[in-house]
Amino acid sequence: MVSRANWKGFLKIGELTCPVALYTAVSTAERIAFHTINRATGHRVRRQFVDEETGEPVAAEDQVRGYELGQGDHVTLEPEEIAAVLPQSDKTLAVEAFIPCAEIDDIYFDRPYYLAPGDAIGREPFALIREGMRRQQVAAVARAVLFRRTRSVLIRAHDRGLIATTLNFDYEVRSAEAAFADIPRMTIKGEMLDLAKHIIATKRGTFDASAFRDRYEAAVAELVKAKLAGRPVPARQPPQPAKVVDLMAALRQSAASAGGKAPRARQRRKRTGGAAPAKSAAGERHRGRKAG
Repeated sequence: MVSRANWKGFLKIGELTCPVALYTAVSTAERIAFHTINRATGHRVRRQFVDEETGEPVAAEDQVRGYELGQGDHVTLEPEEIAAVLPQSDKTLAVEAFIPCAEIDDIYFDRPYYLAPGDAIGREPFALIREGMRRQQVAAVARAVLFRRTRSVLIRAHDRGLIATTLNFDYEVRSAEAAFADIPRMTIKGEMLDLAKHIIATKRGTFDASAFRDRYEAAVAELVKAKLAGRPVPARQPPQPAKVVDLMAALRQSAASAGGKAPRARQRRKRTGGAAPAKSAAGERHRGRKAG
């Protein structure tokens, strides 16, 4: 692996220990970045910390962290005091439990890392752990001190290695009840549900991350190229707001544009080969008596 490991330690499951290394799985280094420039001189602008009351610059050695107790009232914490209470790292990812992959709630996912063997000696026990997890369809919940914080980590089999995803703490995840409180409970059925199923069926596909395009990055890159070439930048047309008056009409239109015929409402009588539906014998006898 060409990239540099972010962390090296041991994956520990009971008495089984395997040297491992964490590598960054997601990076924003390739994104377009801007500097703040002085329009008049063309020079870069640097940030500077100033005293809120006096407006005077504050040197780095005079800056200290403070926890706010009230308006303008802080308790200050020195760097050595903070360092003294930080958890000590034993360089161990200690597995606490294995859980079924189907039970994982991804709202707790924070940041993914690739987990690989730390050296050649660890390849065999690493492969043993990976294949055991893959065949049992389980993920491991482990705990470790990563980047000066005690973190819970979810470990899953992935290709020839493992994915280790740091997890958000429970207090960091907001309740869904507050977000969904204003949504009434509704039962959708009949033709409306059939149309929704039809739209989903016509749009069914597979996940392909390479198909997703970062339109912001592409637009900014094109803007920079246009400025360098002295070309005018075309004005963006504002999107037209959608006008949805009738839900059923909108569903039918969406189903039709998605491809294929939209399903019709359920009919009580079935038709065969375009012929008129057969009349029942009871109905014929009733009409005969009435005619006589």
